[in-house]
Amino acid sequence: MAPYESDDATAAAQAEDAPSGRRKAARYAVPVAVVGVAAATIGLVPALADSGDPALPKITAQQLIDKIAKSDVQRLSGTVKVSTDLGLPNLGGLESSLASGAARGGDGSSADPKSHLTELVSGTHTLRVAADGPDRQKLSLLESGAEYSMIHDGKDVWGYDSKTNEVYHGTAAASAGRHRAAPPATPKDFADEALKAVDGTTSVTVDGTAQVAGRDAYKLLIKPKQSGTTVGAVSIAVDAKTGMPLKFTLTPRSGGAAVLDAGFTQVSFARPAASTFDFTPPKGAKVTEEKDRRKAPEHAPQAGGEDFAKGLGGAHGPQGAHGPKVLGKGWTSIATFDTGAKGGVPSGSRGGQLGGFLGSLGDQVSGKFGKGTVFSTRLVNALITDDGKVYAGAVTKDALVKAADQGK
Repeated sequence: MAPYESDDATAAAQAEDAPSGRRKAARYAVPVAVVGVAAATIGLVPALADSGDPALPKITAQQLIDKIAKSDVQRLSGTVKVSTDLGLPNLGGLESSLASGAARGGDGSSADPKSHLTELVSGTHTLRVAADGPDRQKLSLLESGAEYSMIHDGKDVWGYDSKTNEVYHGTAAASAGRHRAAPPATPKDFADEALKAVDGTTSVTVDGTAQVAGRDAYKLLIKPKQSGTTVGAVSIAVDAKTGMPLKFTLTPRSGGAAVLDAGFTQVSFARPAASTFDFTPPKGAKVTEEKDRRKAPEHAPQAGGEDFAKGLGGAHGPQGAHGPKVLGKGWTSIATFDTGAKGGVPSGSRGGQLGGFLGSLGDQVSGKFGKGTVFSTRLVNALITDDGKVYAGAVTKDALVKAADQGK
């Protein structure tokens, strides 16, 4: 194993390289809040936990990552707080409704899991989670005066939106592919995505200890070695006893508040009560069966912004003819694909609600590639050219323009 540089360690070890195809796929399987994290690579640097509270035995970064990999927590219950701050303007909830609407599509049920979990890309949310082995899990998203729950109990998968009194029902076999693609929601989900791809552009150290939800934990600190990325650091608090990630924090290179902070505020590894996973559709609830949803006819394309959004989704979704091409590597990698939608970002009367939302975020740019619009957040930036190409990554605006110029 080859050594990697570190400011606070003298020896190092590198994890085995994941297959190239798996690295590239992992980078773009995560939600926008953690796109840059999935491109992370691990330079394994041993370090001692500091002398703070709690006092834990020394451990190297390699050993801590191994501990995460070997963690096999089957039973738990707890509360998770998720805060996301991408620096989007306050549009009175429009950005969240667009995200959930795009995930739902058409006249889909509001109880479809994808229509709610996409809301995690902005704001602060409280989740209740429970698990009892591979066949019983529950996740509830607590909202003001309402609650959304997703329950997996044996062969049944249920989604229930108390606000609209709608129920979504599928089976575990039929839902496996769809709901595995749902955005991460817990610290373990985010940590798993961050540690999937390795290639040498990141150093990882043990950065002391902490207490999370009343439990002793080691802190794993991930920092990019590359310049040009918008990612500053990723911190993962790992339960000292079980190896399960308890808290995940991603901070931008520009400083300020975390872009993503997800952590348990309460957790128990005792077996949840069996009744936790019981669900019967309430009287009068509208029930949508997943098999019926799959058979539903496609709606005619909408004009303007909605049609443009459909082009964006189709370019990299399961029905798209071409997946994204990855330029560069590690934290400065950029995904590019062709939407097939000429004319750039819709605006004016043809833009509709989505066009207005996008227009409020974008900056006009030009280069050898022609003209386009750059949409900037505190983490992920994207360039949409007037000829329908998209360049996106956790990189600076200049890096996107350079990539577009080189693509001509």
